[in-house]
Amino acid sequence: MEQAHTEVQEPTANPSAVRDERPANVPPFVEPAAHAVTPQACSTCGTAPAANAGMSAAPSWIYAIGRIEARFPSVSVEKEFAQATGRADTKGLTDRQAMQAVLSKPENRYLLRQLCFVITIEGLETYLLIPRDPADISLLVDAIRPTPQPWDLDIVIGMKGPIAPPTVCNGLMVPIVVFDQIYSFDREALIKAIPKPEKTSAKEFAPAAEELFDRIMQLTDNSGATDEHRALNYLAVRYPAIYAKAAEYFAQNCSLTGVYLLPSALSGTRNILDVIFSYTNRNTDVVDKCFVRVDVTDKFPFLVKKLSPYYDRQ
Repeated sequence: MEQAHTEVQEPTANPSAVRDERPANVPPFVEPAAHAVTPQACSTCGTAPAANAGMSAAPSWIYAIGRIEARFPSVSVEKEFAQATGRADTKGLTDRQAMQAVLSKPENRYLLRQLCFVITIEGLETYLLIPRDPADISLLVDAIRPTPQPWDLDIVIGMKGPIAPPTVCNGLMVPIVVFDQIYSFDREALIKAIPKPEKTSAKEFAPAAEELFDRIMQLTDNSGATDEHRALNYLAVRYPAIYAKAAEYFAQNCSLTGVYLLPSALSGTRNILDVIFSYTNRNTDVVDKCFVRVDVTDKFPFLVKKLSPYYDRQ
């Protein structure tokens, strides 16, 4: 009998370690090597004292994919921004283009610190963003695109704190996330950055990669806060092998019929998940599974075992 497991899938059966110097608009696709599982002495080292003050519980890490928006926390800030815009040369620019142009100027950096930034996931306001290092405020400017598109994506990595008081962002009460890194790009750039398998044409590979990415993004309540969703989001943007395997199965007339997550038997003192992808042949209904092992103990998930065949334990 198959062992009980946690299932995260759609109802339809057929359808970085620490921050780097990569430009913010470049997808973070670097296929990671498998890491040996070694114990670490402190899971909260490097966190801001203010964020940890008075907290005895384990930190709640965030690895979320959504869209970042700038908001005015009060009427006075909005009026101050309007005055700064009036002094700038914004002729011919749209409102979004004008906002980015104004906020990008060094003399208006004080305004950038006054705004509040919200990440929305599936159209819902999810987190209020605050940089751990004040210098990282520039990452938020890059997230304000002058010409936004429906498939714009922002990845936020950080630690979830308490619910924001209503005075912080004009009455908005969502959890605060102290972020360490933000990547901003669009889905097309992400798909183009995935290394294409040698035996698969670009015409076949792009739709397969897009479908798998969309399926992961549409999983119910994927706010990037649970270990399961952090593992999935990490794989979606950091491990291209899952897309190559999806294209291979689609070429064999198979459908992606499920994505499952199980605690690994090798967890020990670490929090390790087996992420299992289930494919079913459209003609024979034969099910084939493959899995990848991800460590989600700390803020930055990492690969423990590369994509391999999966066999149900009896």
